[in-house]
Amino acid sequence: MGYPRVVIEKNKIKQNVNAVLNLIGDRDISLAAVTKGFCANPQVAEVFVDAGVDYLADSRIENLRKLKDLKIKKMMLRLPMISEVDELVKYADISLNSEIETIKALNKASERLGRVHEIILMVDLGDLREGYYKEEDLLSAVKEILDLAFIKIKGLGVNLTCYGGVIPKAHILNRLLDLKNKVEEVYNIKLDIISGGNSSTVYLLNKDLPNEINNLRLGEAVILGRESAYQQNIEGTDQNPFTLEAEIIEVKEKPSVPTEEIGRDAFGQKPTFVDRGVRKRILCAVGKQDIDLETLFPVDKDLIILGGSSDHLIIDGSDSPKDYKVGDILAFHMEYVSMLRIMTSEYIEKHVI
Repeated sequence: MGYPRVVIEKNKIKQNVNAVLNLIGDRDISLAAVTKGFCANPQVAEVFVDAGVDYLADSRIENLRKLKDLKIKKMMLRLPMISEVDELVKYADISLNSEIETIKALNKASERLGRVHEIILMVDLGDLREGYYKEEDLLSAVKEILDLAFIKIKGLGVNLTCYGGVIPKAHILNRLLDLKNKVEEVYNIKLDIISGGNSSTVYLLNKDLPNEINNLRLGEAVILGRESAYQQNIEGTDQNPFTLEAEIIEVKEKPSVPTEEIGRDAFGQKPTFVDRGVRKRILCAVGKQDIDLETLFPVDKDLIILGGSSDHLIIDGSDSPKDYKVGDILAFHMEYVSMLRIMTSEYIEKHVI
């Protein structure tokens, strides 16, 4: 068994997705479970399928390809690149879009493959990432798309929080519904999906989520059991289905401040230090290439993460009563960013239990 490794507990993920489905309850809301946080590991994704989600969703073609054998609809989250439309149509049933030239390319790819591809048109309601910002541009795009024989407009969607940090509110989502009504009125069509965002929208399920919002695209909520608007845990969930285990490669008493002039570190930053005197310094064989230090937390709460370099994690172990030795294994819990980076790293072994 190699280290560093991440241990993934399927029973905890099952607990989390079931808790979210219970929170949705009998509302008419389909759930697109986002798999990019664990790089679409099929063993983990299968937990979502067995729980009864409606879609598996991801931002990368490479990940959707991993999911091809799972009998469930697949959704492409990131706006497609024109260069990938053939693979996209092959591996995704539905995709989020905001560029007419890309949609025309998807139409041609769909014709080549003999299938109709569904799309959700994205609307920018102030977070300033993807989507049509002006109503007239959205309506103009719909008009052109309706002439495409191999594209079906399935609905409208919005993304909030991911870039601009805009927290979903009822009045914002009502603007999405106004646009939905406008599109249906102008073109005499029915939009089946109104996708109200990601895990930052989950908190509205207990408040005032507009009734017509009938789809959510959730990653952090179903994986780590946390809504992302206010970082609150969802009732009945476990926040630690992923645990990093890293091996200790050095334990020595050292000063807590470098002893000579300080310049830039390996990442071009000028570090700062707190002088705690001579301390027990522990090095683990994992580093910034694989993890995000800000969202990594030792299971032993008496350990302090000091920092790291590309390949080393540096820890102050002086306050822990445990007598750590070289070769011992330290365990860490993590938030979404560290989980994503760890699962992406080919240097971290993945162990699913």
